[in-house]
Amino acid sequence: MRPRTWVLVLAAVFAVLQLANVTGRATPDTKNYLSYALSLRGESTREAAAVAIEYSCASRGATARRDQSVDPLTFHGKDPAARVAKKCRDAEWRGVDARLRAGQTGGFIAPFSSERFMRIFEVRPGYPVFLVPFVTLLGPIWGMWSASVVLTVLGGVLVFLILRTLSVSVPLALTGQALYYVLPCGTTSMRPMTEGLMTALTLAAVWGCALILKGRRTRAGLALVGGSLVLLFAVKHSQALFLGLCLAGAGALVAVGRWRRGRAPGRALLAVAGFGATAALGTLVLASALRYPTQTDSLQDLLTDHYAYPDRTRLWPEFLHLEANFWLEWTRQQLWQPMLAAALGAGVWGASRRPAFGVFLAGAAFTGILTQAAHPDISVWGGRLIVLVWLLPVVGVPLLLESVVRGKAVAAAPVPTPLPEQGLGEHAHSVR
Repeated sequence: MRPRTWVLVLAAVFAVLQLANVTGRATPDTKNYLSYALSLRGESTREAAAVAIEYSCASRGATARRDQSVDPLTFHGKDPAARVAKKCRDAEWRGVDARLRAGQTGGFIAPFSSERFMRIFEVRPGYPVFLVPFVTLLGPIWGMWSASVVLTVLGGVLVFLILRTLSVSVPLALTGQALYYVLPCGTTSMRPMTEGLMTALTLAAVWGCALILKGRRTRAGLALVGGSLVLLFAVKHSQALFLGLCLAGAGALVAVGRWRRGRAPGRALLAVAGFGATAALGTLVLASALRYPTQTDSLQDLLTDHYAYPDRTRLWPEFLHLEANFWLEWTRQQLWQPMLAAALGAGVWGASRRPAFGVFLAGAAFTGILTQAAHPDISVWGGRLIVLVWLLPVVGVPLLLESVVRGKAVAAAPVPTPLPEQGLGEHAHSVR
């Protein structure tokens, strides 16, 4: 079969496997994005709230059913799904109705929480816009599921394209696609949250860097980098800021390295660094002009449990104290279960086989560290905030395997044996 056929087969297998969990994937934030999408479609606040609450609470009920079915003490009891879903609906509607009566009717999202907290999601229209056609055509359950499948499949395909651009063999490029699906980046992308779209756009920017470094379709590469940064601002503007900074830094490092070796860095490489710096600066300026929540707002949200408690007066000292505690505990957990450490080590080793590209790949992965550092909450599900670090092993491990395969191929190649001089003379004499 042709490579594209294998890519589609792998994507189809992944999609079929996801049928095992059509429901039960919602997080507390999912209802905000679904409500946003329904409002963009023209639904009223109450209509959007009703659909979003039903979807979220049904998901919670499905999870409760699964948990009970394997609980040694209650597995033979009555199915709790209906009870859990009703309790969830009652609690959500009490809050929504109270806020609507209090006049909290602005924005595109139903008032599931305070205006300050809802503002964080109001400035992320990219993912709700992406959801609109799926929810409209397939309804909330299958629409949200299919949107997540499409984004996750797209991420895997982009990994394949990156590796093929770097001249990695088809089997190993398919390995990278499979790694994306089975590692936490794929699991997180399947959650109905912004991470799937955010990760796909980050990979699109990395693909653009690979095209530029290989000298293939430079204009397309620049378009991918620039377009991804622009779209990321609408999806999650902090990622546009972080990726812009990291691409600018990576471009500068590669350019300096080329200058030191007596090579011109090339206009396209400098353009990538320029795009990154412009995106970072533009994000700060535009976010300020649009009155987006600031870093201070984000820290207050973190330290007050989504503004449920009074604002902290010693904000930065407390944040830095929490930051230090977080990384100590995070490191302890990683040493206890060193899967991520091992994967990152292999990814760095593989990325080092392609030094220029490896710098850009490491920069994209480092945005996961920056995101986690900006929100040091150890309780966030599944390492969702730091998930982009997994791009390093997803792309780096196939690069490492490719270098090993090529090394073995070179070692196994027969070395030509030169003919003896006397034999050469006799042969020449016989020819003459």
